Amino acid sequence: MDVTLNNDLKALNNLLQEALDEGLLYLNDIDNLPTSVSVKDTEGTGLPMVGQGGASTLAEFKKRYSDLMVSSTGPRYFGFVTGGATPAALMGDILATIYDQNTQTTKGHGDVSAIVEFEAIHMLLDFFGLPKEEYLGGFVTGATMSNFTCLGVARQWLGKEKGIDVAKNGVSGDFKILSAVPHSSSIKALSMLGLGSSNIIKIDTVDPLREAIDIDKLEKEIMALEGTPFILISSGGTVNTVDFDDMQAIANLRKKYNFWWHVDAAFGGFAALSPGYAHLLKGWEDADSITIDAHKWLNVPYENAFFFVREEHKMLQVETFQNSNAPYLGDPMENFNYLNFLPENSRRFRALPAWFTLKAYGKQGYREIVERNIRLARQLGDFIVNSEFFELLAPVRLNTVCFTLKDGLDPHRTQAFLDALNDRGKVFMTPTVYNGRKGVRAALVNWRTSEMDIRIVEDEMLIAVNKIATVWF
Repeated sequence: MDVTLNNDLKALNNLLQEALDEGLLYLNDIDNLPTSVSVKDTEGTGLPMVGQGGASTLAEFKKRYSDLMVSSTGPRYFGFVTGGATPAALMGDILATIYDQNTQTTKGHGDVSAIVEFEAIHMLLDFFGLPKEEYLGGFVTGATMSNFTCLGVARQWLGKEKGIDVAKNGVSGDFKILSAVPHSSSIKALSMLGLGSSNIIKIDTVDPLREAIDIDKLEKEIMALEGTPFILISSGGTVNTVDFDDMQAIANLRKKYNFWWHVDAAFGGFAALSPGYAHLLKGWEDADSITIDAHKWLNVPYENAFFFVREEHKMLQVETFQNSNAPYLGDPMENFNYLNFLPENSRRFRALPAWFTLKAYGKQGYREIVERNIRLARQLGDFIVNSEFFELLAPVRLNTVCFTLKDGLDPHRTQAFLDALNDRGKVFMTPTVYNGRKGVRAALVNWRTSEMDIRIVEDEMLIAVNKIATVWF
């Protein structure tokens, strides 16, 4: 064994403790760490011929990079839809790294990681109030791969409806995909699946100021297809305004027409936990497939998402993802193996942090997180409504606040404000465009976020707008 590697093996306990101590320094100061930093171009030191060992490598990392780690898992990081990591999720993730299992087989030889994944999926189905006996599920890296997995099975279904085995013979023919406001990850998935990202038939929304699909116009488009099977991508919470398609109305349409119904509920699915918002998802239990992210409102570390596909489509899922040239894996229908049901053959033990946090905090604990985030988002929305500087671009429907500057028709003004806000490093938000207007998005999903954080954010917004006031007032 290499001398340096052997020395690190002997010092493993100390090395892991030093790395953990460095991580704890970050976590214990996360409220005060900057949400963004200015990174100067630095030249790398290159690959050494002779390794320097774990302790020296950690020292170099601390010197060069540790101070540049932003609090993207902190309470005032409102960019994208980024969660944090609960204490129990961190416990599970640390163990997942140490155990380093390839989560595949659930019967026969192998470890128990896939059994834990099954248990986590069953807990999640109960968590969201979905029928456990009617869905299969699994963990993937994020919304893109979750949508890819679901839409991959949908593609196989659509092909079979046309007499084509797409998995064996490739994409051919004209496939129809309908949607109103699909997320970019769904569009990317369609591109990767060969269905064509530009082949979506866009259905109007119910109102120009809404992002929910117009059910009447949807049905007219369906009727115009004259019985042609299609895929419908519906929104269980749009990214800008967390608007929901009418799930119950779509469920009723599905009883009349032949289509695959996919629900993208990456973070909006968590509305199911709150009695005050669960109605937004009523009817989604009839969907063919559902996408949800774990590294958003479940607050587990990146990369972590899961999907549900109806049990009745199990054979289609195997046809889509099976390793047909690997006889040593056995019959996929008799000996369940995740690598025959998912895009990835090599899979990290992603279910473990989800299993830990679900067991640790339960449905009640997560309901509190969800309802607190919604309440705080509404508080921030009220501040904007009552401000002389800002205006909402859409009502605060759940946990995302979409706003702009009053009279800010010049997009450079909004960007200048956002730059001034983020540059101070106390809060982070992202730009957006809504109904043709340049805006700002603040998405609240972090388990740490408190009322004090919202007061800090409000103060920071006033500081930023006053900083640029001389330019545009």
